[in-house]
Amino acid sequence: MADEKKQRWLEGTYAKAVKKGPERRPRFETSSGIREEPVYGAADVRPGLDERLGLPGEYPFTRGVQPTMYRGRFWTMRQYAGFGTAEESNKRYRYLLESGQTGLSVAFDLPTQMGRDSDHPRARGEVGKVGVAIDSIRDMEVLFDRIPLGEVSTSMTINATAGMLLAMYQAVGEKQGAAPAVLQGTIQNDILKEYAARGTYIYPPEPSLRIITDIFAYTAKVMPRWNPISISGYHIREAGSTAVQEVAFTLADGIQYVDAAVKAGLDVDAFAGRLSFFFNAHNDLLEEVAKFRAARRLWARIMKERFKAKDPRSMMLRFHTQTAGSMLTAQQPDNNIVRVTIQALAAVLGGTQSLHTNSRDEALGLPTEDSVRIALRTQQIIANESGVADVIDPLGGSWAIEAMTDEIEGRAQEYIRKIDELGGMVHAISKGYVQREIQEAAYAWQRQVEAKDQVVVGVNAFRSDDPPVPVMKVDPALEAQQVERLKALRAARSASAARGALDAVRAGARGTDNLMPLILAAVKAECTLGEISDALREVYGEYRETVVL
Repeated sequence: MADEKKQRWLEGTYAKAVKKGPERRPRFETSSGIREEPVYGAADVRPGLDERLGLPGEYPFTRGVQPTMYRGRFWTMRQYAGFGTAEESNKRYRYLLESGQTGLSVAFDLPTQMGRDSDHPRARGEVGKVGVAIDSIRDMEVLFDRIPLGEVSTSMTINATAGMLLAMYQAVGEKQGAAPAVLQGTIQNDILKEYAARGTYIYPPEPSLRIITDIFAYTAKVMPRWNPISISGYHIREAGSTAVQEVAFTLADGIQYVDAAVKAGLDVDAFAGRLSFFFNAHNDLLEEVAKFRAARRLWARIMKERFKAKDPRSMMLRFHTQTAGSMLTAQQPDNNIVRVTIQALAAVLGGTQSLHTNSRDEALGLPTEDSVRIALRTQQIIANESGVADVIDPLGGSWAIEAMTDEIEGRAQEYIRKIDELGGMVHAISKGYVQREIQEAAYAWQRQVEAKDQVVVGVNAFRSDDPPVPVMKVDPALEAQQVERLKALRAARSASAARGALDAVRAGARGTDNLMPLILAAVKAECTLGEISDALREVYGEYRETVVL
C-alpha cells in the first residue's frame, strides 16, 4: 500500500513539479554511485529490518557497540599531532590536554615511519616535517615528559615500525612506574593498506604479517588493554576510494589479519576483542552515517559466521574517525571549518568511539595552535550543545538511512567476495586489483570536479581572492639538533650491549619465537629505530611495489 502511494506521488505530484521546473541534475547519487531517491518510504527498506538493526550493545551492533553510547560518556576527543623534535611535540600535547582533549594521537615523521634514523642520507630534509622524529627510547621519554602514561590513552599512527614504537612506549611507561598491563592505547600496525594506498611499507607481506601476529599475541598476554591494530580505511578513502570501497577493503584487510592470527595458532576470542578500526568522515553526511552502520553490522557477521567467534566483544567494530583531509582546500581555508563540522557530525551520528577533527589550515601546512583549538572546540560544541549525543543512533529507523545502510553493506559484500576469489587481500593487492579500483574511483571524482558536476566551494565555484593566511613551518635547525642527539646517544651507550641485542633480533627473525620481547630488549639497550629496522631488513629484505597500469 505504501509502495502504491509513493508510486502515485512519483507519477503525479512529483512528475508535474519536475516537468514544470527540472531538478538541479539528471541523476542524484552518492560517491559510491548509489542512486538517491527523491523521497524514501517503508517500501524502500528490505523486510527484516528489526533483525538487521538489533539494539545498541547487542549483535549485530548496527546501532552502536555500547548500550549507552554517548549518554554514558562522549567519544574520545583525540587530535592527531606531532612535528619537529620530541620537545616541540610534547609542548603541543600538553597544550591539547590543557584545552580539554581526552586522548593523545601521535604523528611520526617519514623517516620514523620508514625505519630510518634521522642521520640517514634518505632522511635529509624530512626530519620532523610531517610528524615528530623518534630515533630512540630517549626521544620517547622526552615526548611524554610530564604526561603520565598510566593515566592517558595514546594512539600512535605507525605501521612498518609499529613494534619498535610500541616497545619504546612500554619501556617509557615502565620508567614512569606504569606496568604494561595498565597502558591503554592503539598502534595502527596496518601494513596491508600501506601496500594498497599509502606507501610507508618496509618488508614484504609474509614477514610483515608475522610481525603483526607477534604483536597480537604479545599484547594479549602482556598489554591486555592495548589495541594492537587499527585497521584503516581512512587512507584508502584519502587515496580516492568510494565509501563502499572504504568499507570493503578495510574489512577485507581485517579478514586477512584475523586469518593470519588464527593460522598462527591464536584463539580468535583471545585477540579479536582488541582489534580496532579507523575510518574517514567524508562530505556526504547521509552516506557517511550509513557507511559506519553498515561496517559495524558486516564485521559482526563476518566474525560470527566466518571465524566462529563466540565472545560478543570479538564481533564489535570499534573505530576511530578522522575528518577527510583530502576534502580540505587551500583556497578560502576558513571554509574548511564548516566542512570539518559536517564531517564530524557524520562520525558522531554514525557512532564513532573517538574522533580527530582536522584544522582549517591543513591543506597549507602544519596547523597553528589557533586552528587546532578551533578544531577541538568543534567537537566540544557538537558534544555539549547540539543534542545529538543524547539519543543513541538518532537517525536509526530513517528510511533513507536504512536503505543506504543495506545498499552499502550489500555492495561491500560483493567486493569482499571478489577479493576472496582472488585468494585474499594480499593476493588482490599483489595483482593490482585494489589499487586499480581506488585509482579509477579517484579519477572519476577528479573528472566530476573539473567538469563542475561536483561543486567544491572556493575551488571551482564561488571563488574569491583572499589574503594569505599564516602557515606554521618547522625550523630547519631542528633536524641538526636531532642528528646531534643521535650522535650523543651512540657515543654514550654500551656498544656491546647494543650489538648483542641487534644480533638477537636477527636470530629471532630467522626463527619462530615472538619478536616483541627481543625488540623490547633492543630498545632498552638504546638501539635506534633505524638499527632495529635494518636488522630485520637483513633477514626479510624489502618490498617492491606492484606496478599498476
